[in-house]
Amino acid sequence: MPIYYTIDHERRLVVAAADGVVSDEDVFGHQREVWSRTELAWYDEIIDMTHATEIAVPHGGRVRDLAKLSASMDVSGPKSRFAIVAPGDLAFGLGRMFQAFREIEPESRKQVGVFRTLEEAMQFLGLKKPPVFPRRTP
Repeated sequence: MPIYYTIDHERRLVVAAADGVVSDEDVFGHQREVWSRTELAWYDEIIDMTHATEIAVPHGGRVRDLAKLSASMDVSGPKSRFAIVAPGDLAFGLGRMFQAFREIEPESRKQVGVFRTLEEAMQFLGLKKPPVFPRRTP
């Protein structure tokens, strides 16, 4: 799976990074794997899409499906935040689509922000120091 993640329990933050070709299965698999863990309820998340060389989404409706699945996995309580770092145009556009679909989901308890730079994402999440992003090990 070219989406790698670590958990920063001290900051209540899921830190993820995409690498190479990111498939539909990768994105849905990441969502299910991470957010089915009950101990992560109300954690914020940041994902860095900088090293994604291709995003293989079969059609735009899958972005809506992901937003619906994501919202259905949210837990009642305080809202959390999800920052997408997307310097490339395709990742940025898909991220904004996800953000829009997530906002109209009635079950959604997560505020989504899509940013071109890590600094903007950090500000959105209120982070003072940058997270350490996982990378694929050769």
